[in-house]
Amino acid sequence: MEIVKDMTVKFLLSLTDAAVRNDAVRRFLIKQIEYRMYRDLTLANPYGRPRKVQEDKYYMGRALLRRIDWAIRRGLASKKATRGLIDIFLGNVFFGGFYKRKKFVEEHGYRPPLFMTISPGKACNLKCTGCYAASEASFDNKLPWDVLDRIIREAKEGWGMNFFVISGGEPLLYRSDGKGILDIYEKHQDCYFLMYTNGTLIKDSVAERMSDLGNVTPAISVEGLRKETDERRGKGVFDAIIRAMENLRKYGVPFGISITAHRYNVDVIMSDEFMDFYFEKMGALYAWIFQYMPIGRGYTLDLMPTPEQRWKLFEWEWKLVREKCIFLADFWNSATSSDGCIAAGRAGGYFYINWDGDVAPCVFVPYAVDNIVEIYKKGGTLMDVLNSEFFREIRKWQDEYGYAKPPHEHGNWLAPCFIRDNHDKFVEVLMKCKPYPIDEDARQAMHDRVYHKGMIEYDKKWKGITEEVWKKHYIEPELAGVKK
Repeated sequence: MEIVKDMTVKFLLSLTDAAVRNDAVRRFLIKQIEYRMYRDLTLANPYGRPRKVQEDKYYMGRALLRRIDWAIRRGLASKKATRGLIDIFLGNVFFGGFYKRKKFVEEHGYRPPLFMTISPGKACNLKCTGCYAASEASFDNKLPWDVLDRIIREAKEGWGMNFFVISGGEPLLYRSDGKGILDIYEKHQDCYFLMYTNGTLIKDSVAERMSDLGNVTPAISVEGLRKETDERRGKGVFDAIIRAMENLRKYGVPFGISITAHRYNVDVIMSDEFMDFYFEKMGALYAWIFQYMPIGRGYTLDLMPTPEQRWKLFEWEWKLVREKCIFLADFWNSATSSDGCIAAGRAGGYFYINWDGDVAPCVFVPYAVDNIVEIYKKGGTLMDVLNSEFFREIRKWQDEYGYAKPPHEHGNWLAPCFIRDNHDKFVEVLMKCKPYPIDEDARQAMHDRVYHKGMIEYDKKWKGITEEVWKKHYIEPELAGVKK
């Protein structure tokens, strides 16, 4: 974004701790950044997207900035965590990465992915129903420390990437060469890490170290309130989560929640009680919503939110973002703010590396053609991943669906997902590129005709709900401009 060139941003990054904590100064500067963000995203519209898409991006960015301001104002971020949010997240990731990625564009003619998700270990101390990773304590699969370190270092140096999502398994169980996941955060202090965790291992000492590092935010998994969380994750897990949040607040570590929305907890998630508990009482900074995907352990279409529930969730989420400025993102319902599907290393997008080194286009597309451990053994690099036929075919579909189209020809980004909302196209690419499944559940799904038929039927119902909304609110204003 051109906003990175603005002196207001540079001034904010240069402020002393005392100035950052001055509410009047900080909020004035954030207001100025919001104005310039609206100007650069919505008015300038540098990549030629539908105007309504650009407005969605602005509202999402505004919500993020205001929640950071809220956390600092409420004293929920220690001095080091505050500097991490401003210098590393806003400075290196949100704004500053523009310059580093510009060099890549000049050399290769396209923008690199913005981030990646890495699951360094498969082991988990819980065994949740429907886990996408099918994790449990008995697994010892893990990336060697030198491989994990090299992935991050190479992405930083070659792509200007300073944001990494760490998942699992349970990341806090990862150990390799006598080192744990917090040691990675310490080594790469110029990067910001979002860590998905079940929260049960965030003891007092762990929270204290996270605060001292300042460049990590844990997203703690919840299923709702006590009843829903303990039903899926095990008795007593809810109480352990509350203790973790208390520890994080004690040391000023900004944290959020991660929610798996399924057919039986959607109403609880959208309740005032749920929102008040986590966002006001517990002090969560943000929320990620992952609608249940029928992959992983015991995959079933019966847990997916119905198309009607998904639409209700869509309206609720965007109301919170626009009207209450709560940063709440949903990979499916928030896709207009990310220009649709972000898988397969798309410009500004991401890809996924698991504990065995398998490189998948997305956490929710459990198929791969490359393994980063083997690529490194052969003298290759991360660029080999980006250039695989599998990834290129998915990016080709993304371009044809809307990413490379003029605004009035964009496909329906209310139905953005390659595997979920456009499953027929997913099957075509699967058959053409013949990737290998990264686990046994994925192998079964690959040849499960009932599964594929059910997914395609779901797609049709969802598009039946959203097509007119997409055309009326996102495309018709662009067609009016073309006719003029």
